[in-house]
Amino acid sequence: MTRPQHPLELLAPAKNADFGIEAIKHGADAVYIGGPAFGARYGAGNDVAEIRRLCDFAHRYRAKVFVALNTILQDSELEAGRQLAWQLYEAGADALIIQDMGLLEMDLPPIQLHASTQTDNRSPEKVKFLEGAGFSQVVLARELSLNEIINISSQATVALEYFVHGALCVAYSGQCYISHAHTGRSANRGECSQACRLPYTLVDDKGKTITENQHLLSMKDNNQTENILALAQAGVSSFKIEGRLKDLSYVKNITAHYRRLLDDVIAQNPEFTRASSGRSTWTFTPQPDKTFNRGYTDYFAGGRQDDIGAFDSPAFVGELIGDVAEIGDGWLVVNTDQTFHNGDGVCFHDAHGDVQGMRINRAEGKKLYPAEMPPELSEGATLFRNRDQEFERALEKESADRRVSVKPVLSETEDGLVLTLTDEDGVTAAVNRKIGPKSEWQIAQNPEPALAKLQENLGKFGNTMFIAEPVELKLSQPWFLPVSTINALRREATEQLEAARVASHPRPPRAKPAANPVSYPQEELTYLGNVFNAKARQFYEKHGVKLIEEAYEAGNEKGMVSLMITRHCLRYSFNLCPKEVKHLKPDPMTLINGNEKLILKFDCKACEMHVVGKMKKGVKLNLGMIRPGSGG
Repeated sequence: MTRPQHPLELLAPAKNADFGIEAIKHGADAVYIGGPAFGARYGAGNDVAEIRRLCDFAHRYRAKVFVALNTILQDSELEAGRQLAWQLYEAGADALIIQDMGLLEMDLPPIQLHASTQTDNRSPEKVKFLEGAGFSQVVLARELSLNEIINISSQATVALEYFVHGALCVAYSGQCYISHAHTGRSANRGECSQACRLPYTLVDDKGKTITENQHLLSMKDNNQTENILALAQAGVSSFKIEGRLKDLSYVKNITAHYRRLLDDVIAQNPEFTRASSGRSTWTFTPQPDKTFNRGYTDYFAGGRQDDIGAFDSPAFVGELIGDVAEIGDGWLVVNTDQTFHNGDGVCFHDAHGDVQGMRINRAEGKKLYPAEMPPELSEGATLFRNRDQEFERALEKESADRRVSVKPVLSETEDGLVLTLTDEDGVTAAVNRKIGPKSEWQIAQNPEPALAKLQENLGKFGNTMFIAEPVELKLSQPWFLPVSTINALRREATEQLEAARVASHPRPPRAKPAANPVSYPQEELTYLGNVFNAKARQFYEKHGVKLIEEAYEAGNEKGMVSLMITRHCLRYSFNLCPKEVKHLKPDPMTLINGNEKLILKFDCKACEMHVVGKMKKGVKLNLGMIRPGSGG
């Protein structure tokens, strides 16, 4: 099988249309955004008109807009989901990100479909199935290693999407039910309560405490900065930044950072191409350490490794800046070579391991005057900066410009001029202007300066989306041409070219499913299959699944089941792995948070940890967050 070389796509998050527009300005080839309902991020919904506005802007740069329609749906919600899909298509969306296979059994518009990471895509068999079912792009599990990606890409031609930055869910996406079990807020329906960020005590099967009050299910943040070329060579074509709930400075900074990295890869490796048009410039230097993170890890990209957890705190500690050298009345001196600014935020770990922060009212060199001096602060404490006021202020302003290159050509006609603009994608606009009989045209008295001025005026694209390549003049004589005529020609041609770009945006076609339904990799689906409606059941039956249980959210699983399945293993984290230490057995362990107890079971053959528990009494499915119009 020959795998096609897909363009390398930088995919950025958009909390709303304005965030999406900024992501595109800062270099994104595509953005993903939630619609008014059924998107798996409560609080990140947008009405269809806003998505239309984002599409209109994105398509000027050949950038794409993907809309997340990736919750599981009840039977009563399917028709609303279908109608929304059509509305999004008519608004100009380029793809829908889908989890619920019931939607594929409905009359969807001819829009490209992407398989959400919630569909648990971590094997060649699963990815090949999704390709055969009509998906054009598959979001891979965050846990996959480079070798596993290579294995998948060698067996499938579908475009592969991979998270390269941002928060990490500790569980395989789509395989986490702990939020619903404890609160009724389903992660598969967009309202995760983030139990993974809570502090826990870990106890072994003998009752011995291994560690106390640590965030044992909280991962560091994903950062694949060092692996971009390797990921591209492994078959990844869409490089996804997590963060539909993150603030705008995060979107700007991280998008610009990965744009630079991808541009370097493309420049040095001619087999790779860009996925959109134009080049971005920035008023700042991208620095991922300046933006919210829990510490960084590249997770399992290079195989299992130590120190992937953010056990001490799920908060943003920031960059290391030095030690406290001296403390006085309302001030402290830091032993550092860093420069501080009024308004900086700094923090430290107190004696209990908790993060304590302070805002700096005034900075005088290494002497800092906090708004309030924490009593826990002592000399020798290690300080971190979690807000760089100068960096944040730079990002609060207009911080990027994106331009598409255009070739202007000015030619003569029988009675006037024609200005033709051809952009880097080959889109053309031409405007004619009558001047009158050539016998009445005047020749410039100083030809060389006149022609240079003419070229200069034709190349002035000001605040438009274009930047000029060298201007070509096809004139029989060095005519004197009024500046007002030239400016009018350029403005009109520019408007026409911009409209032509939007009108000619190549919206990607829907992939056709295989002529005969491909077989699903399993013949049985437990609650882990997330089948929540009759159409989804119909879909899997059509693809050869014989036994199908209902989704966990249906409430049928009353006993102890795996509420979370994860490649992160606490036995490994605390040097208790039977594969690493002789004579140890994978005995169960217990996580305790207040009155909550979760059993840990270890599948050493699969190298996975299962967090086992049961649904609390009285828990009911919370439906409110994904009803159409709710903003969820």
